[in-house]
Amino acid sequence: MKTIKYTLVLFLLGYGLIRITAASVYVHTAEDGSVSLSNVPSDDGYEVLIADPVDNARAAPPIAVQKPTLPILANKAQYNHIVAIAARTYGLEGALLHAVISVESRYNPKAVSRAGATGLMQLMPMTARRYGVADSFNPEQNINGGAQYLSYLLKLFNGDVSLALAAYNAGENAVVRSGNRIPPIPETRDYVPKVLDFYRQYKVDL
Repeated sequence: MKTIKYTLVLFLLGYGLIRITAASVYVHTAEDGSVSLSNVPSDDGYEVLIADPVDNARAAPPIAVQKPTLPILANKAQYNHIVAIAARTYGLEGALLHAVISVESRYNPKAVSRAGATGLMQLMPMTARRYGVADSFNPEQNINGGAQYLSYLLKLFNGDVSLALAAYNAGENAVVRSGNRIPPIPETRDYVPKVLDFYRQYKVDL
């Protein structure tokens, strides 16, 4: 059936009966075999035959939703109290702090990244010193330091959570250099939606 549809369109194009403009072309095949073409489908029976490249460029790629696993949820419960206090102290949502921790370390207080970030919120040594964290492996100190930094980033980027998260991952200067947009860094482009997924789910649960 698809071969017939494509042949029909090529035939029509060849005779100038239709031309491709900045719009998608949809096709509908009725039970009697008749074929209808439209740039505005009237029901679900239409299929995309020629996709508008502009529409394709605008469409955002699908993002796999990150769901908290049972180990994450079990570990999360251990730090609810510390996170709640840090959130109140620095004017944050507990759900956002939990989301960052879930992606950064999966609640492993001894986590160390290849770049040298440590602890639950994966603080870099310079960030830890900046916020007075003497022991990054201490959960309370680490969460408080990370919460202070995240609070600072939210203020710096006028409450834009996505930009604050991008800066938390790539550094505030990387976001500023990108014109206050998420930098074109694959890790950061992957990191921000992951944290936001957890954030949305924890906002419902908390």
